[in-house]
Amino acid sequence: MSEADPILRPARVRKPDWIRVKAPTSTGFAETKQLMRRLNLATVCEEAACPNIGECWTKKHATVMILGDTCTRACAFCNVKTGMPRAVDAKEPQHVADAAAELGLEHIVVTSVDRDDLPDGGASQFVKVIEALRRTTPSTTIEILTPDFRNKHEAAVEAIVAARPDVYNHNLETVPRLYPTIRPGARYYASLRLLESVKKLDPSIFTKSGIMLGLGEQRLEVHQVMDDMRSADVDFLTMGQYLQPTPRHAKVEEFVPPKAFDAYAAIARAKGFLLVASSPLTRSSYHAGDDFARMRAAREAKLANKLPFASSEVEKR
Repeated sequence: MSEADPILRPARVRKPDWIRVKAPTSTGFAETKQLMRRLNLATVCEEAACPNIGECWTKKHATVMILGDTCTRACAFCNVKTGMPRAVDAKEPQHVADAAAELGLEHIVVTSVDRDDLPDGGASQFVKVIEALRRTTPSTTIEILTPDFRNKHEAAVEAIVAARPDVYNHNLETVPRLYPTIRPGARYYASLRLLESVKKLDPSIFTKSGIMLGLGEQRLEVHQVMDDMRSADVDFLTMGQYLQPTPRHAKVEEFVPPKAFDAYAAIARAKGFLLVASSPLTRSSYHAGDDFARMRAAREAKLANKLPFASSEVEKR
C-alpha cells in the first residue's frame, strides 16, 4: 500500500432489521439517567451498551451495576471497561435502595463487575444491597446477577443466599468449547456448580442463567448447555443475540433469525425449564419483573398439579 492509498478498514457488518432499535429520546429516559448520576450509580444498561436501554429507561426500569464500573477481567464479549477498580463505596447499597424507591420499582435487578481483587469477590456488597432494599422498599422483589466469584464461590454464595434474594442469576454466557476465547477468566463447570449450590442451599430461590447466540456455537452444543442447566436445577433460561460492542471485541459469527430462537425456546421448554425467554433482543434483565411474576405463577401451577397441598411445601415468594 502506498502513502496515498486510503486506510483499508473492515466492512461494518449490517445488522438485520429484527435487531434494530430506535435511539432513546424520551423524558423518562432522561429522568432515569439523571437519577443514576445523582446517586452515583453505574448501570449495566449503559456500560454493556444494551440495545434495550431506550425502552427500559423510558419505563424507568434500570439494572444497577454495583462495585463500581471497572472490571478486573477482560471478556471478549463484554463492553464494561477493564482495569484497577476503585475502593468499594460504602454508600452504594443505600443509594441502590433509594433509586428503587424513587423509580417505584416492584422488581429490581442488581448485577456487578467482577472484583477478583476483593477477598470475597464482592459478595458482602450484594448482601448489603439486599438488606438495604428490604429495609427501604420491602415490597420490591430482588433479582441478583452475580459473577462467578472465582476460587471463592462457596462462601460467597452461602452469604448471598442467606440474605434471600428472590432470584439468583448467573450467566453461563456461551458453550464450553468457546470459553477459552470468549470467557477466558471463567470456567464453565465452576459456573454450573455455583448455580447448583444456590438450589442446594435454598430450593425456594429461583435460579436463572443465560447464553448468547451468534458466537459460533453449534446447535447440539446449545442443547447440551440446556441439559447441563437442568441438571443444576436452573429454573429460567434466557437466550439472546450477541452483538459486537466494538471492533476490539469478538466478532459476530451469525445473526440468528427469530425463528431459530423460537425453536430453541420450544426445546428448552420441553426440557423442563419453568420459564424461557428467547429472542434476538432478549437480555438477562429485559422484562425481568414481568418474567418473575410468570415464573412464580408457573412454579405454583406446577406444584399444585403435583401436590394437593403444594403451598405448604415451598414458601410462596
